[in-house]
Amino acid sequence: MSGGAELRVKIAEIEPVATDVRRFRFVAADGGALPLFSGGAHVVVGMEAGDRRIRNAYSLMGSPFDESSYQVSVLKTRDSRGGSVFLHERVAVGDTLVISHPVNLFPVDRRARKHLFIAGGIGITPFLAMAEQLSEEGARFELHYAMRARDCGAYAEEAARLYGGRVHLYCSAEGRRLPVDALLANQPLGTHLYVCGPERMIEGVIGAARDAGWPEENLHAERFQAPPAGEPFRARLARSGISIDVGPHQSLLEALEAAGIDAPYLCRGGACGQCETAIVSCDGTLVHNDHYLTPEERAGAAKIMTCVSRLAGRELVLDL
Repeated sequence: MSGGAELRVKIAEIEPVATDVRRFRFVAADGGALPLFSGGAHVVVGMEAGDRRIRNAYSLMGSPFDESSYQVSVLKTRDSRGGSVFLHERVAVGDTLVISHPVNLFPVDRRARKHLFIAGGIGITPFLAMAEQLSEEGARFELHYAMRARDCGAYAEEAARLYGGRVHLYCSAEGRRLPVDALLANQPLGTHLYVCGPERMIEGVIGAARDAGWPEENLHAERFQAPPAGEPFRARLARSGISIDVGPHQSLLEALEAAGIDAPYLCRGGACGQCETAIVSCDGTLVHNDHYLTPEERAGAAKIMTCVSRLAGRELVLDL
């Protein structure tokens, strides 16, 4: 099973919202309604870039109650594998794209008495829909948003205008940094913590929460990691007898898809576990880049997340 049914959408609007960040608004290509989603959901956007099909996951912004359009924001990254550059430089209003149905791997937890959101940089995007949903429902939340400089803080002013004292901004260029320990120490019982942003920030905040004694079930993080480049290798599929070459800037999942194999995935960022694949053997060293497998499972070398992990070596044999 792959990422599921797809939707054909038309780009209705493109707007710069911060340095290297653009907002894209999609409407259904047939003019109809789009499926409703919940705060924290994402879609996978497919992009035909020459002989490559790039699929990147982006958090849905805007109102979860609006079925007339979807909104995503894209940061143009220096180490882009092609997706962010494609959307910034090669599409225009009126173009059509194919996206997945919304999938939510970062929902608000209904058990929470309060929701504490911590965002860094472009990690603000899922919280915009989550805040709108909770605001509409009358639920209690706070948003703490850290940015390098004001011109990098997409939607900071909009969030502050919409949610007033529930939004707190921290701009490092102005010497104001996120007071993580103080925030974690002064929350009522039943508060749930949600973090999205750079990997080091996520690890730091979640680690500080664990050190402060927060229950594991109250901790939530959203990670979308692009698959790192590496040396090319060969993947052989034991059951089908197919062999494929994985390029240096291609993920194992992308190589499987390019060979016409309907491989499973959801997040394409090493977080959800949907693409977990059993290993028959490997001639080389596994490079695990996911956030799903335990240290014991990694050491066992029996599984791999095809969306972000790869082999440093000659050949990987998969149970496919």
